[in-house]
Amino acid sequence: MLSSYKGELKISMKDRICMITGANSGIGKATALGLAEMSATIIMVCRDKNRGEIAQQEIIEKSGNQSVDLLLCDLSSQKSIRDFASDFKQKYQNLHVLINNAGVVLRNRTLTVDEIETNLAVNHLAPFLLTNLLLDILQKSAPSRVINVSSGVHMNAHIDFEDLQSEKKYSSFGTYGRSKLALLFFTYELSKKLEGTGVTVNALHPGVVRTNLGRDQPAFSRWFQKKFFKKPEKGAETSIYLASSPEVENVTGKYFANKQQRDSSKESYNEEFAKKIWKISNELTKSNF
Repeated sequence: MLSSYKGELKISMKDRICMITGANSGIGKATALGLAEMSATIIMVCRDKNRGEIAQQEIIEKSGNQSVDLLLCDLSSQKSIRDFASDFKQKYQNLHVLINNAGVVLRNRTLTVDEIETNLAVNHLAPFLLTNLLLDILQKSAPSRVINVSSGVHMNAHIDFEDLQSEKKYSSFGTYGRSKLALLFFTYELSKKLEGTGVTVNALHPGVVRTNLGRDQPAFSRWFQKKFFKKPEKGAETSIYLASSPEVENVTGKYFANKQQRDSSKESYNEEFAKKIWKISNELTKSNF
């Protein structure tokens, strides 16, 4: 549905429920605000209550939309994700858009509470687990959309099934890139599994954006990012486009950048790898999706 907004023709997301992970800062916050301005009901998924509440209030004030809910979840904890999904389904009957936006990139190798390397856990396994746990309500709410925020860094990444958790070799952006490549394998495999259900699944590269993602990086890297990278509002444009545009209503299993369909890396289309990643993801999350 289209409506007039500030002199422009805008898409109305009224009566659409949109969930955004990592919605208290950066691209996630900008995405939540953009969709709130379209009158969507916003579910902000954040780890920190205080930072989440500050962002929630800012989004409400800037958008004039009171339907902005804050729910807490630690995406590095599989128990927290399972509890969150259960609590959400008790509170809400529908979910029309799920944007797996939250991500981390760390200078040093760390493990989560589940004893899994953190980049892999947060950037890939969390979307894998959360999306699958919410699939029933997404299908019930169809037409609905799953949007995975990947990264152009995946272009230089290669999956090493013998060192998936970077125990032998760890590098900050190398490990990050592999986790985002795994997220693409998940995107393409899930899109095939959901054919004909009314649920679309797409991924995107938001561009090189100034976000809190690099907060663990050296001071020069943070300065360079602040000076030369684009603002979160620009980085959020493709997420908002995929969440709302009628142009992509029936598009699934694709990769986007700058609101245009693009080719992801050659390796990302390896169907055998995608099936293997799905199997390993089930094992690491103790699931049977």
